[in-house]
Amino acid sequence: MTVTREEIAAVLARYLDAHPDRAADVVALAQAFDADQDLASRKTLPLHVTASAAAIDDTGRVLMIHHRALERWLLPGGHIEPKDHSLYGAALRELEEETGIPWQHTVSPPAHDVIPVDIDVHKIPANPAKGEPAHLHADFRFAFWSKETQITLQDEEVTAFAWRSPSDLPTPRLAGSVSAI
Repeated sequence: MTVTREEIAAVLARYLDAHPDRAADVVALAQAFDADQDLASRKTLPLHVTASAAAIDDTGRVLMIHHRALERWLLPGGHIEPKDHSLYGAALRELEEETGIPWQHTVSPPAHDVIPVDIDVHKIPANPAKGEPAHLHADFRFAFWSKETQITLQDEEVTAFAWRSPSDLPTPRLAGSVSAI
């Protein structure tokens, strides 16, 4: 069973209840519910949902990975898979797949297991090698405190990692949200 439209809608609603000032930032995601599509499928265009993990160490630094295909520093994360039962679980799975940090080495800050720290809708460039046109990702970003652990990178997708200041995160909104935890 994969993440359902109902799950996505429920998490989005909790997020907007906590952050009503961010409704304009997720308009494209809200509009995607008008079409009867599987928003958790990477084949759904022009927008589908992804999940990422903001792993925070005991000094407040955030784990970032250098993504091979996009050649950018990002949070560990990616597409929803059919075996994922929740967006939160997908974020934990992606964290473990891309960095080797097991879910047992993470703890969610209060309320952050049900409410993402951020939802970001952003453009993904076309990938001719995969036959994918340019499209949008609605990335549900969950925060986790992480115990010190060995990092083992997923070489197919990740070229490097670094524990960085929240100010290095991809958007000022995400940086502010993570810094506030």
